[in-house]
Amino acid sequence: MTIANRLKDYIDERGVAYDTVAHHRTATSRQSATAAHVPGSRMAKSVLVHHETGYALAVVPSTHRIELGMLQDLLDRRLGLASETEVGTLFDDCDIGAVPPIGAAYDVPVILDESLGDADDIYFEGGDHRTLVHVSGTDFRNLTSDARRARFSHPSI
Repeated sequence: MTIANRLKDYIDERGVAYDTVAHHRTATSRQSATAAHVPGSRMAKSVLVHHETGYALAVVPSTHRIELGMLQDLLDRRLGLASETEVGTLFDDCDIGAVPPIGAAYDVPVILDESLGDADDIYFEGGDHRTLVHVSGTDFRNLTSDARRARFSHPSI
């Protein structure tokens, strides 16, 4: 059970208590939540998008899909999904597809979907496909205090 070095350093520097949850290798955040026996609605999924002047990390529950048009309107920018190469460059200590939602650890702005709301606890990818990080909802909100909050997703079927 390991988490990405930059993420660990960022969380530790802020004195945030966390634990890790090991699970078998998975390919998606939703599969990770299922494998770790945690509610998908409390599993924060990160999607890196790019625009003409940089990047943003869109964070939604693993049970939701991003409404790209709505997100474009909120950010007032034309957006596209970042390539694996872009993800690998910005999150160089993480496996592709296991990006944590704590963008401040990587100097990437975050937009957080309101549907994560006031959950008592939050789980998220720790940088690999076998480990989740678990923090209190309060600590998650503190770790993402610089994030913009808005509604830009809907539940997937």
